[in-house]
Amino acid sequence: MSDYAPPDTPLDVIHEDHEIVIVNKPSGLLSVPGKGAHLADCLIARVQEVFPTALLVHRLDRDTSGVMVFALTPHAQRHLGLQFEKRQVKKIYVARVEGRLEPKTGTVDLPLIVDWPNRPLQKVCHETGKPARTDWRVQRYGEGETRVRLFPKTGRSHQLRVHMLALGHVILGDPLYATGEALAHERLMLHSEELRLRHPDGGEGMTFRAKAPF
Repeated sequence: MSDYAPPDTPLDVIHEDHEIVIVNKPSGLLSVPGKGAHLADCLIARVQEVFPTALLVHRLDRDTSGVMVFALTPHAQRHLGLQFEKRQVKKIYVARVEGRLEPKTGTVDLPLIVDWPNRPLQKVCHETGKPARTDWRVQRYGEGETRVRLFPKTGRSHQLRVHMLALGHVILGDPLYATGEALAHERLMLHSEELRLRHPDGGEGMTFRAKAPF
């Protein structure tokens, strides 16, 4: 992380009201600060410059872009936190993966755990791993790659990245798991495209989207 060079892009606010703010996170920006002054620039710090009461609800990996929700009150943070905990929030990602992913729809159900000697990498482990499930649906095939929608049913660290790797179709541009030509891309080709949740004030179902930049 010593080569951390976050993008100097303006805050992209998708929605704001009295309880929540939804933003489109750029790739290359930490969700929360890391250890040390050089890792202080992060999405929540940028959000709090505009919305001083903003509170963290969930995270996206540094290299993943897309829709993130922040709470603006402690009530909203608790309400949204419970929705994530109970897996009531629906998340849809778009990815470009290496090779031809077949069949066109399917499910990966493989338990995941941190790979301690190689942190922050995660790995599949049937003995000590925590349950992790991802559904997929192919959007289209390209030259040596597949564009796919991913529907995580759990929220494990690096879940989509490791599940695609386990299928033999690593996400293109992944700095941790890709090798060779699959690594030769300007960014990780993974984007949080859609987030569906219930509003903390009244429980109305809401859907927020941000188009993938790739």
